[in-house]
Amino acid sequence: MRISLLALVTAIICLLGQSGCSKGEKKAEGQKSTPAATTEQASQPQYNYDSLAMVRYPVRNENNKFATLVTDYGNITVELYHDVAPAHADSFEARTRDGFYSSTIFFRVINRFMIQGGDPTNTGAGRASYTLNAEFSNLPHKEGTLSMARAMDPNSASCQFFVCLDSNRMTTSLDGKYTIFGQLIKGYDVLHKIGSVECLPNPNNPREISKPKEDVHLSRIYPSDAEGNEIH
Repeated sequence: MRISLLALVTAIICLLGQSGCSKGEKKAEGQKSTPAATTEQASQPQYNYDSLAMVRYPVRNENNKFATLVTDYGNITVELYHDVAPAHADSFEARTRDGFYSSTIFFRVINRFMIQGGDPTNTGAGRASYTLNAEFSNLPHKEGTLSMARAMDPNSASCQFFVCLDSNRMTTSLDGKYTIFGQLIKGYDVLHKIGSVECLPNPNNPREISKPKEDVHLSRIYPSDAEGNEIH
């Protein structure tokens, strides 16, 4: 099914969320996040998960740190782009180390667009106690990109994050508007298994089919090497 321009714009405007860090942070104002709407859903692509499990994205910078997300569908390892967005990367790492993301869910999944998590309340409206100033770059949003969700204010990112499922017009329309702070290094099979779960209308916006029918749990995130081995 082709996505109309109107539906495409509706699907992209207003990806909301929050994240946490120690550098460049600012106290939050208690703003509420509002999920974006999409009126149409693209057909679900078929994936060869065995092949995707072998995919390794090249490390950008050996001096960057890595983290591994433990989910119901397996583990995802990401490189944190401290060299691109230091405040966001440090924030994510700090919240990872203090267990902020433990026992949360991916509360929002949009076919061929992104999976979103990092909300301590699991409602789409939760945040950390501070916000982060935007660190936009010229990097593109593409399959496996780790980016920070925000409200309308460019400097409202806090703790919610998303991972892109595809490289298409929907994801590239986020370029320069949301802070990219990492990239999935391994676990592309897990990413697409989560991206393929059955979804229901979002209770905050019934026009958007994005609430997983069954919760997709994010058990914890731990500091790791690029292969996903835990670092203590």
